[in-house]
Amino acid sequence: MTSTVRLLLLSAAVAATLAACQRREDKAEAPSPAPTAAAPVNPATAGAPMGFDSKTQYATVKLTLPDAIKSKPDLHAPLYAAAVRDLRQFSEGAQADLSEAGGGSNPYEKTIAFDPGAETGKLFSLARTDFEFTGGAHPNTSFSAVLWDKAMKKQLGFADLFRPGADLSGLNKALCDAANAAKQARSPGSESATPGGDMWSCPKAVSTPFVLAPGATPGKAGGLVFLIGAYQIGPYSDGPYRIAVPQSVFRSLLNPAYADEFAGAPVKAGEVTPKAG
Repeated sequence: MTSTVRLLLLSAAVAATLAACQRREDKAEAPSPAPTAAAPVNPATAGAPMGFDSKTQYATVKLTLPDAIKSKPDLHAPLYAAAVRDLRQFSEGAQADLSEAGGGSNPYEKTIAFDPGAETGKLFSLARTDFEFTGGAHPNTSFSAVLWDKAMKKQLGFADLFRPGADLSGLNKALCDAANAAKQARSPGSESATPGGDMWSCPKAVSTPFVLAPGATPGKAGGLVFLIGAYQIGPYSDGPYRIAVPQSVFRSLLNPAYADEFAGAPVKAGEVTPKAG
């Protein structure tokens, strides 16, 4: 082999070695791919928590939400967070109370349950029932409600649904009359509630929680269902009431933005309290 051929072979080997080194350097210096951002979790599609429960030696607490809220993540998130916060605070209070009292064999209990009222094109409603037992003579039950504007994604109050300054006397009378009819059906001959009564006072629409009442007209609410707690219009033994008032009673009082969400008659007027069991 001549010196010229050897020189050419050596040059080729050196070039191949340099090319391989360059490839290794390029590979080492290649930037890592940017991490893919996690997609936001949508409760409607990604398994939103529909309940919460906790049990300690001091308290048993539980939350339940209806399936209807799955499609409303903007409502689900704050509602769930607030309810769980309430339950945790109750548990902490139970621990403080029972520890100070030297323990005790009967833990406190609290449940929060949401159940849906009617839903229209613009509006969605939920009734909230809080049940508490802290060792007294009997448990206590209280109500609140949620009225949700689906397009604006915000909760509404009484002042949003009704016109400012509307005369509520007719609505208050209809609510009181229907509540008294339900009361007499449960306890015939019992003392009726009256406006400003000393024993039992009529509930006022503006301060009584409510949900939308199912109506006979598809997609429309037939009225409002007012949630009246035990002790409001009768003794604890009578229990709570749910009273449906037809939309015809108050339609002229509604905010024009929501008046078209009501039409026809409610599926049932008067007492619509769910039966136990």
